[in-house]
Amino acid sequence: MKWTEVKVETASEAVEAISNIMMEAGASGVAIEDALDIENFESDLYGEILDKEQFTHIKEGAIVMAYFPETTFLPEILPFMKENILRLPEYGLSIGKNEMTISEVAESDWATAWKKYYHPVRVTRFLTIVPSWEAYHAQDEAEKIITLDPGMAFGTGTHPTTRLTLQALETVLRGGETVLDVGTGSGVLSIASRYLGAKDVYAYDLDEVAVAAAKENMDLNPIAADVHVSANDLLKGIDHSADVIVANILADIIVLMIEDAWRLLKQDGTFIISGIIEDKKAMVLEALTKVGFVVDDPVMGWLSGKVKTRWGRYRHWIAICSIPFGISLFMLFTVVGESYSARLGWTTGAYILNSIMFTMIAIPYISLVGVMTNDPAERLKANTFRFPMAKA
Repeated sequence: MKWTEVKVETASEAVEAISNIMMEAGASGVAIEDALDIENFESDLYGEILDKEQFTHIKEGAIVMAYFPETTFLPEILPFMKENILRLPEYGLSIGKNEMTISEVAESDWATAWKKYYHPVRVTRFLTIVPSWEAYHAQDEAEKIITLDPGMAFGTGTHPTTRLTLQALETVLRGGETVLDVGTGSGVLSIASRYLGAKDVYAYDLDEVAVAAAKENMDLNPIAADVHVSANDLLKGIDHSADVIVANILADIIVLMIEDAWRLLKQDGTFIISGIIEDKKAMVLEALTKVGFVVDDPVMGWLSGKVKTRWGRYRHWIAICSIPFGISLFMLFTVVGESYSARLGWTTGAYILNSIMFTMIAIPYISLVGVMTNDPAERLKANTFRFPMAKA
């Protein structure tokens, strides 16, 4: 089907009135481009980052575009529109340039045209994301198929931040964990968590559209039928302790949830975050270390694996206090050793006894201080915290 576009260049204050005139003339719909929309732009509550200096937009005034079916006989309605627009100054409204142009527009099914570019993609060793309208069969027994229809919520699973997060989940999950998915979007991370063995998965999103899309995608994947999906502002008011918390959202939003993530993570739990641009990495790392998280291999500014350790936030004070404590242990060892040596005489047996006592006191002490102050990720990276994509 073809449409006729009637475009009027005008002043910002007249856009509502001109839109109304066009709709009264029989337009099927109108679109407005207003320079003030950019001038007054503010980030929304979902944390979208947009640089208005890089927008392609008109610098002044506004454009109102009306669309009429090709069957509409415009010579009959154009005079009506022009006459009524020229009368707007009588009501105190500036009409600016008031230039009208007419062009023909071919209709396309924009809502579904993008689907032809979206095909099954193997995103990790075990996970393949398949659009709901494509027929696909697993290539081997280990391959897990995530059926997805992003709908109006972004998140096809093929964006680099999503793929890195999926790879991290595949590395961390071993089975039986509780996972909190913050900013779930299409729900792909929650579905993947269930495939990777997570026992309980809770998915949250502030956007009701995303919540609805996530629930629909859970229905497409029977394994995720028991995932708890609900609207929530990050982790506020949540009391489910978790082994893993995952968030593929923007840095400024991640910072707002770090304290709640620390509160909810179990001992040695993992906090996986993604979507962090390089300029925001330092800010996020500072916020993480401030509450006690230990950072394991940030990947290209996009992904950080986190391990929560009981002593994480106090490890520096522990190291300092260990010095006088160590001196006290050494003095105790000296007094006791000399006492026994005086009784036995400085014989071979006394030297052996001294060595045994030193070993019994020094090694546990050194080990304890080491466990409290060293980076847990370094101790455990051979299994849980080695991210294969860190070398990408």
